[in-house]
Amino acid sequence: MRATPYTNIMELLRFTTAGSVDDGKSTLIGRLLYDSKSIFEDQFEAVKKSSERKGLQHVDLSLLTDGLRSEREQGITIDVAYRYFATPKRKFIIADTPGHIQYTRNMVTGASTANLALILVDARHGVIEQTCRHSYIASLLQLPHVVVCVNKMDLVDYSEDVFNKVVEQYHEFASKLDINDIRYIPMSALNGDNVVNRSENMPWYQGSSLLDTLETIHISSDYNHMDVRFPVQTVIRPHATEYHDYRGYAGRMAAGVLKTGDEVTVLPSGLTSKVKSIDTFDGPVEEAFVPMSVSITLEDDVDVSRGDMIVKSDSLPVATQDLDVMLCWMRAAGPRPGAKYYLKHTSREVMAMIKEVTYKLDINTMEKIEGDANIKMNDMARVRIRTTQPLMVDEYRINRITGSLILIDEATNETVAAGTIYGLQ
Repeated sequence: MRATPYTNIMELLRFTTAGSVDDGKSTLIGRLLYDSKSIFEDQFEAVKKSSERKGLQHVDLSLLTDGLRSEREQGITIDVAYRYFATPKRKFIIADTPGHIQYTRNMVTGASTANLALILVDARHGVIEQTCRHSYIASLLQLPHVVVCVNKMDLVDYSEDVFNKVVEQYHEFASKLDINDIRYIPMSALNGDNVVNRSENMPWYQGSSLLDTLETIHISSDYNHMDVRFPVQTVIRPHATEYHDYRGYAGRMAAGVLKTGDEVTVLPSGLTSKVKSIDTFDGPVEEAFVPMSVSITLEDDVDVSRGDMIVKSDSLPVATQDLDVMLCWMRAAGPRPGAKYYLKHTSREVMAMIKEVTYKLDINTMEKIEGDANIKMNDMARVRIRTTQPLMVDEYRINRITGSLILIDEATNETVAAGTIYGLQ
């Protein structure tokens, strides 16, 4: 098989941070960026001067991520701060999310596209309510990997017994969650122990540092490589004479592996054809796989437009207008009875309404609150949604891309909720 332009491109790992207030999330990310030499000298100097103005005896690396003035003043994270860095082994996108319960929607936003969650636990306090809440959200969003960072080990004299106690606490709680891969690392983000470099203060810990874990953790199997899903984002019709007859369907692979010659079905029309060619910015390839962005041409002149989905004929998604969805409500005002919203699912937009609130979820206790349809900001609720046109969907546990959606207010264009599809009717 001909090599593709993607053969030598480094993998991208998206990860999110979560934990209680003052557990040191922003400091950890700052330390990770600084020790991996992923920040410029002028950035470090600005943070150093800012630390001096605050009268600190050390450089406050959390200032590298707490970008809002209100965050710096309060010493907390409010918004989702995205940071990008790379090492010779892998590229990374960090979503530094807030710990406060009133910013639950921000954590859901940051975790929705992540492969991995860093759950920070203060070694002095162990597993607390916010630790459980963030872990449950990570489980709800089907994050394949969780790394429990037992931070501030310097404040407990780098005690192995304290670390083991936290591991035991978290393991007992996590047995109730749907998380397959959980790892534990003792560290001090302030001093850099086990963040990028192995700690000399904890010789009893024989595992990897955080950066080494992030660089080597296996993520290629996190995607669904079985069911081909290709949502069409746009139709490419060049006006150049050279490509006068070219008609390509561009988008990003959401699942599976698609090869030239494969028999495919275009949904919702149900028309069939075969893949004639697969083109990328760097030239034609023989196959496309998640998460490549490509343009596909078909052998037959079939009608395909934005919002359609190209799939393998032997593995079809469910076409339905009725969805069973777990929603995270993001707007200050709750949903209005009978209100219609734009529902965006992959590249397709339809009108939809919330028919019924099945129950609300207490994300601190994981208890279902039935009979309460009063949804407020940051609430998690299981709802039934009806759409005006069929959507081609999978359950979220099978495919996180085709199993997720957002609701948009038709008047203000504001995103009011994000949802995961947990049942098909």
